[in-house]
Amino acid sequence: MLVQRRTLNPHAGSCVSFPPPHSSYTMKTSMTPTPPSAMTRRDFVGRTLATAGVIAGAPAFLRGQNLNSKLNIAFLACGGRANTSLNELTLVPGRAGAKGGKKAAAIDPAAGPHPDENVTVLCDINQVAIDSAAQRYPQAKTYTDLRRVFDRPNDFDAVVVSTAEHTHVFATYLALTHGKHVYCEKPLAYNLWETRLIRETAAKYPKLSTQMGNQAHASVARRTIKEILNTGVIGPVREVHVWADRAWGLQDAASAEKFDKPHGFYNGLPIVDRFKEEMPIPANMNWDLWVGPAPLRPFHATYFPGPRWYRWWEFANGTMSDLGSHDNDVPFTVLDLWRPDGKGGRVLAPATIEAVSPNVPVAHRELTPATLMATFQFPASGAQPALKLVWHQGDSKPPGWIPAWGKRSCVFIGDKGLLLGDGKLLPEERFKDFVAPPPTLPRSPGHWIEWVNYAKGNGPVPGSNFQYSGWTTEANHLGNVAYRTGKKIEWDYANLRATNAPEAAPFIKRPAYRKGWEGILKA
Repeated sequence: MLVQRRTLNPHAGSCVSFPPPHSSYTMKTSMTPTPPSAMTRRDFVGRTLATAGVIAGAPAFLRGQNLNSKLNIAFLACGGRANTSLNELTLVPGRAGAKGGKKAAAIDPAAGPHPDENVTVLCDINQVAIDSAAQRYPQAKTYTDLRRVFDRPNDFDAVVVSTAEHTHVFATYLALTHGKHVYCEKPLAYNLWETRLIRETAAKYPKLSTQMGNQAHASVARRTIKEILNTGVIGPVREVHVWADRAWGLQDAASAEKFDKPHGFYNGLPIVDRFKEEMPIPANMNWDLWVGPAPLRPFHATYFPGPRWYRWWEFANGTMSDLGSHDNDVPFTVLDLWRPDGKGGRVLAPATIEAVSPNVPVAHRELTPATLMATFQFPASGAQPALKLVWHQGDSKPPGWIPAWGKRSCVFIGDKGLLLGDGKLLPEERFKDFVAPPPTLPRSPGHWIEWVNYAKGNGPVPGSNFQYSGWTTEANHLGNVAYRTGKKIEWDYANLRATNAPEAAPFIKRPAYRKGWEGILKA
């Protein structure tokens, strides 16, 4: 399944991820679960330095194998967000950076060479998206039903999942169980049960390369924040606030104008409930396949395309699971919130979660809240004291926030001072003589490059692999579970339940999948 390139194009930067590097190996087109004795859970999740997806490098010799090979990739969704992955994983004549194309912009010196993999499968429920992508990749087989892609598993080695949130789990689970490397956009899955299923399934196939699409996990900024915190300049961190003023969901017209224009309106009216009228299904769209496992409902323009569907509980989880996957990743990455599970492994899970929306105090049956504040309490672990992590979206902001802090950022509150997400220390007078530490943590060659390298046996496990991003996705989903339940929940991560709120069960796991989608996922 691998096609040899004519020239070798090695890179000099270290690949970065949180688990320790594994030995190089020859990529296989099909894989079976590794017996437990072959690799322990601790080996896979990583050693102490590597906690929270932060920072372990690989020596250059690990990157010397199969860099002249190409992956054969199936793209499950090939429009919208998928175009970014297509551009990051292939070179197309005429595009910036491609041979014969426009001059490329300056890039991070640690970045690896631009991947140029084979696109062998294109799948989308939107024929316009398929036709557009097929013009660029005419050799690819095309499908509208992601389930049928796996009828011919020998056509591809790897899968990129960019479908709507509520079908992530089906594409990803089928890819893993067919022995395929998987890159899945965030959030990893639609709910907690699905996310746990993906993490545990991926753990059975440790040689498969997995990566969730929270691209800034590979950024220099993550490492810079960690390097500043490592100096001890603000002391132990006991509280973090993360905020994003972009918001999708139920809100008044003024807020929708501010946060969600134009998608927060339909024919000039703010979206405050499901519209009763049924609209004709666009001729280019397979609506039944797009709805997938969710209960079927009539088509309406307020559901498609993204980000319109982000606001509807049946299809997504609003801003919390979307931007939370990006922005809560900062504290999850740079702080060591992992704790022992009592079985030789480690977990990243809050003990309690509480969430409120001043604009929508009682959860709407259809729509996510645009404004939300979720508070996660993490137990102390090792040198990390107990942590209060507060997520803000929409109109919610942390105490003391001023516009200079930015519309979307975070602040770490330590015993000696504050650190903003842009690296600024507060109060400024106290830290005026602080000298930023030199870079000491290995830089990533690039988020997609990490994934490609490990798939080819060249470098460590990607930083946002499913053993990391599975836990962080669960944590983010808990914010919505607490909000929809209407109480502060006590979380039993081992049994995937809120011990004080049995009414949370339908928010943890979808009660039923629609006919044709049931029976695919096997816990």
